[in-house]
Amino acid sequence: MTINFLKREELVSKVQSQMSAARFQHVLGVEKSAIALARQYGASPEQASIAALVHDYAKERSDLEFLQTIKEQDFDPILLTWNNAIWHGIVGAYFVKTELGIEDEMILQAIRLHTTGAAEMTLLDKIIYVADYIEAGRDFPGVEEARRLATIDLDLAVAYETKQTLLYLIKKELPIYPKTIETYNQWVVKTN
Repeated sequence: MTINFLKREELVSKVQSQMSAARFQHVLGVEKSAIALARQYGASPEQASIAALVHDYAKERSDLEFLQTIKEQDFDPILLTWNNAIWHGIVGAYFVKTELGIEDEMILQAIRLHTTGAAEMTLLDKIIYVADYIEAGRDFPGVEEARRLATIDLDLAVAYETKQTLLYLIKKELPIYPKTIETYNQWVVKTN
């Protein structure tokens, strides 16, 4: 599965049209990180590139559009109680498939899981999950440690990111999506 220059250019153009300039710069940063991680850990750089380019494709859509799509496409109704932080991955993969014609299930799954992780993650899932967290434009306490871990052991990077995300959500007293707890139980507990 090769993404040729013309096709990549077309994909980039479509993605860029769906988001702000700042979000698009983030997407390009995630792509760069994802390709580097794919090369380091033996995944497909092409799949990593595509998944990274489209991981936030739906991020800036309206809540109304997400809610309508969840209802009309028979997504799990529990999603109606969540928000964009969860929707743009899970429902976003649907938009990527239907609007961009990307049908590679590995790419679609990486999009679905890029914010929550999962107990079972493929190499591509882990790459997009971590690349989204460590891309060069990110600047928050702990990001340098996450970058360091990503170059040493991808599983340790997944565990670190998951733990930091949970600590953040708990500190802010925000709800925690059940799949994120499953991710913690598998990756954080497993690596200690």
